[in-house]
Amino acid sequence: MSAYILRRLLAAIPVMAIVAVLVFLMLRLTPSDPAAIIAGDFANDQQIAEIRSKLGLDQPILTQFLIWIGNMLQGDFGESFFYKKQVAQLIVERLEPTISLSLLAIVLTVSIAVPLGTLAAYKQGSWIDRFVMGFSVIGFSLPVFVVGYLLIYLLAVKLDWFPVQGYQYLADGFGGWLHRLILPALTLAIVFVALIARMTRTSVLEVLHEDYIRTARAKGQSELKVLVRHALANAAVPILTVIGLTFATLIGGVVVTESVYTLPGLGLLTVDAVLARDYPTIQAVILLFSLAYVLVNLLVDVAYTLFDPRIRY
Repeated sequence: MSAYILRRLLAAIPVMAIVAVLVFLMLRLTPSDPAAIIAGDFANDQQIAEIRSKLGLDQPILTQFLIWIGNMLQGDFGESFFYKKQVAQLIVERLEPTISLSLLAIVLTVSIAVPLGTLAAYKQGSWIDRFVMGFSVIGFSLPVFVVGYLLIYLLAVKLDWFPVQGYQYLADGFGGWLHRLILPALTLAIVFVALIARMTRTSVLEVLHEDYIRTARAKGQSELKVLVRHALANAAVPILTVIGLTFATLIGGVVVTESVYTLPGLGLLTVDAVLARDYPTIQAVILLFSLAYVLVNLLVDVAYTLFDPRIRY
């Protein structure tokens, strides 16, 4: 198994290298001049040239890339044009809200979607099944920001159960942290529950008619044990696949959700950096999100081997 994990790690290296090249070229080849943006509207050509020289933008593109990637590997992401702080410091300051939101959203999603999809498969053709299928279509069709504003209106404005915006750090108290985070996490979870519940239903339906399911029932095992230990366990690989794939949607959803609820995380930082054309911050955040996506897919690949040992070979 260690050899399999090593192969997957080695395969992730060229992926990240390609992402780094694309991010570097995408921002360097845009019409906007970072030096002119930093200098301001009233700067003259000499001042802009001095800034370009200071940033190394007057050097050949290959030299710029080698310097940039060398600094990146040392943890130096440069200085933010907009915030006038080191980008690494900005990322560290904004990391907790994003990680908290993502983890809570995933926990809510899996806790709701997998049992719901399994129950829909077990009750195929019933009103429960039709409800889950209808919810899947509606939930995955609605944009994240629409779900967010609906929940704000219903649960925050009308019922006054949750605050509309803001974030409380975990160090300031778990209760306040959870109270302010549950609504944004639920916003993300609704979209993912719709997708994963549908996939869970389909995967469990495929194995419910297998011989080993009939054998388990013939041995007198309870329906709960049959569903969890035999049906769900053997249907886990496609479910894990869709959970991994939805991480891409989670990244986009985090950016939108943090903007809707004004959470001071990496998503809101990304929006602010794009609006301000803060290239060092944009580059660092995109690379960080890409790395997170690659690592999640690596974890999903490793999890495959726990349910189907044949995959590692």
